[in-house]
Amino acid sequence: MGKVRRAIVSVSDKAGVVSFAKGLAQMGVEILSTGGTAKTLREQGVPVIDISDYTGFPEMLDGRVKTLHPKVHGGLLGQRSKPEHVKKMNEHGILPIDLVAVNLYPFEATVAKADCPLEEAIENIDIGGPTMLRSSAKNYPDVTVVVDPSDYDTVLFELKEKGEISLETNFRLAKKVFQHTARYDGAISNYLGQIEKGKKVYEFPETFTFQVKKAQELRYGENPHQKAAFYQEFLLTEPSISNAIQLQGKELSYNNILDIDSAYETVKEFEEAATVIIKHNNPCGVAISSSSLAEAYRKARDCDPVSAFGGVVGFNRVVDKETVKEMVEIFLEAIIAPGFDPEALEMLKAKKDLRILKTPPLTGSFLQRGYDLRKVVGGLLVQDRDLGKVPMVQWKVVTKRKPTEGEKKAMAFGWKVAKHIKSNAIVLVREDRTIGIGAGQMSRVDSTRLAVMKAQSSTKGTVLASDAMFPFRDGIDTGAESGATAIIQPGGSIRDDEVISAADEYNMAMVFTGMRHFRH
Repeated sequence: MGKVRRAIVSVSDKAGVVSFAKGLAQMGVEILSTGGTAKTLREQGVPVIDISDYTGFPEMLDGRVKTLHPKVHGGLLGQRSKPEHVKKMNEHGILPIDLVAVNLYPFEATVAKADCPLEEAIENIDIGGPTMLRSSAKNYPDVTVVVDPSDYDTVLFELKEKGEISLETNFRLAKKVFQHTARYDGAISNYLGQIEKGKKVYEFPETFTFQVKKAQELRYGENPHQKAAFYQEFLLTEPSISNAIQLQGKELSYNNILDIDSAYETVKEFEEAATVIIKHNNPCGVAISSSSLAEAYRKARDCDPVSAFGGVVGFNRVVDKETVKEMVEIFLEAIIAPGFDPEALEMLKAKKDLRILKTPPLTGSFLQRGYDLRKVVGGLLVQDRDLGKVPMVQWKVVTKRKPTEGEKKAMAFGWKVAKHIKSNAIVLVREDRTIGIGAGQMSRVDSTRLAVMKAQSSTKGTVLASDAMFPFRDGIDTGAESGATAIIQPGGSIRDDEVISAADEYNMAMVFTGMRHFRH
């Protein structure tokens, strides 16, 4: 790398650009700029040359043509180490441009608006910006290219300390450019792939591009002979495993991440203080409490204390020392919560291998719409997230007996839990805790039997929640024999009349939600 003599600074996101440009100017760098960026820099006392003055060609077509010129791209693509390149540049009055700071029109933010017209979206497709970025990144040995404002300080530091930017830094910045433009083009492709005759008509685009960034490489995948890594989405606003901070403990494994995700996504369902214990991607105990988090934990653990050993625990409240006192009795793999009291954290740190993760606070409307992806050999299944809810007022009572107020509370609790259990899912609950959980069986009646078998306390007077319809009455018979008094399920079987009649025979109350929650 030679000395940085000349730079193009033209940005949509102007965060930090003034101080960056001032830093360059103080080191004698000549700054070329365009439109709004040039205006901003001049207002702040930064000397700027308009691109149109440099190229001898005016900005035109409502700003669509500004930097698409041989004097710009020749100055970016010309290789300084090749005499023939230098000769041609000199012949045509092309000056070398050694640094480019460019970021792009906010296409993603524009199309995220519900009422964004196609014309506005099209106008926010940047052409000159990506072209300059790609030209600069291709010629990274000679050109420093900055697409992310967070890199301004690094560039200024190296220029001040060394007089030039290292090849290593230039290569890192060039990689960042192609990652950025790939994501940008992917967003455009996804958006336009939903459009027909000027309007959005498809929920899913004709081709699907989805970019994530590597958070960490993992020791191995589900099994030691498999390689694995964990990737994160770019725009993380919803509290989750992906934006949690690990406070202590062993490195997260592939299976840890799956279980921690299941734990937190389940516990986020509840407004009350709640605890969920996950084992092998299924809840083995879920409970809520109006008095304390410690009580919620005790109730969740006591649902299935054998399975809780070696489990992952999720909380939706800041963990206090009283809760920790209950937890230290058994071995746990990981804990995730929106915070920890200092005393509680110190107590937990006594278990050095215990993975402790803290997420952003669970406040406001934190659930985001988004995609749920599942890879199959040779393809990808894409669906939107299962955020569906059915308010109690929309439940349909289908039996002769209506549920009591207590049964309705238990139904609401059980319905939230069943959504997070592998199908076929059956859960026996009281108003505030799970009693028995049957998960992942090949027939619904077997899941019902398993839920009864797993119960550590009496199932008399429980409510049975099912993630999907009952195809036969045998599940109702088994539930009634266990002492369950009420059922919540989606309905929709061709044998619904038979199932309803069975519930009436046992004087059970049953409601249909009209929405199923398969979790395969």
